[in-house]
Amino acid sequence: MTPLLTGLDHVQIEAPAGCEPQARAFYGGVLGLPELRKPAPLEARGGCWFALPDGRQLHVGVTPEFQPRRKGHPAFRTADLAAVQAHLDAHGIPHQTDAEAGVPRAFFQDPFGNRLEIVQGGHPAGPLPTR
Repeated sequence: MTPLLTGLDHVQIEAPAGCEPQARAFYGGVLGLPELRKPAPLEARGGCWFALPDGRQLHVGVTPEFQPRRKGHPAFRTADLAAVQAHLDAHGIPHQTDAEAGVPRAFFQDPFGNRLEIVQGGHPAGPLPTR
């Protein structure tokens, strides 16, 4: 049987109106993600989209009455967390690290106060046994 879901296409981060310059500077400049052209019917809504190296996308969408997400967050992957930490330090971006979930990781915030995570490798979780 073919699975209903075949993967993850994109993650959307919420941001306030007028966020585009800061989003481009942070996600494009600091994190080095190339910006993607949004479909024409969606351009008027504001925000911007970025490509991730694995083919997935990160969308920054404008939300009325924006509130930063302090718990829910995307988790990016890296092969070298120490290099990411040094890069964040060089840009003056505070971060906290731990390995509590079984993988080295760092938490930090985007310019809008949204929580972000970067993990080295990937989480070691596996499927639950079937009942």
